[in-house]
Amino acid sequence: MSAQAGGTLYVIAAPSGAGKTSLVQALLEREEGIALSVSYTSRLPRPGEVDGRHYHFVPRELFERMVEADAFYEHANVHGDLKGTARIAVEPLLAQGHDVLLEIDWQGARQVRVKCPQCVSIFILPPSRAELERRLRARASDSAETIARRLANSREEVAHAGEFDYIVVNDQFDAVPSAPTSSTLIARSAPAPADAIVTMRLFGSAPDDCDFARFNF
Repeated sequence: MSAQAGGTLYVIAAPSGAGKTSLVQALLEREEGIALSVSYTSRLPRPGEVDGRHYHFVPRELFERMVEADAFYEHANVHGDLKGTARIAVEPLLAQGHDVLLEIDWQGARQVRVKCPQCVSIFILPPSRAELERRLRARASDSAETIARRLANSREEVAHAGEFDYIVVNDQFDAVPSAPTSSTLIARSAPAPADAIVTMRLFGSAPDDCDFARFNF
């Protein structure tokens, strides 16, 4: 299903609560030939985490040597721990013809686009700020302070949505697992037509123009 020889690298970002993880899980269940990249991290495994499935856990010294060797598409310091997407976790899959999904933030997506300009970048939005807040509160897993922080962070995150090739408005969040075409796809730029077809197959309907004002962020 790739738009080019070998696999296609899809870079997916979203504010917390937009439904990114649910969409990605639905895609992995529905589409053959797609792999989710497993990130590298310098932190220790938490209870229940499996090396190679949740993360590739490596010593901080090794991670730093990998950075010096330009072994990452993107990397960042996250609350004191190093985290990144290693080329070795992605390139063999692409060479085998698998499409690969990267779930990262907008800063990481910017790094990936520099090193892999042929990637297809997708930003996932909720239909409105009010709906984003409703989804965050419906989780019942975060404190009021955490929800307020995530909402505040979402303003900056959404401000960078225009840097992506496509925007997906996840406006039927609860229906995603059973109806993965329930989201609205919006083209922000003009990738190759084949890329547009593949991305529409993954995420939704035909492209349309985007008016950011309607998202009320």
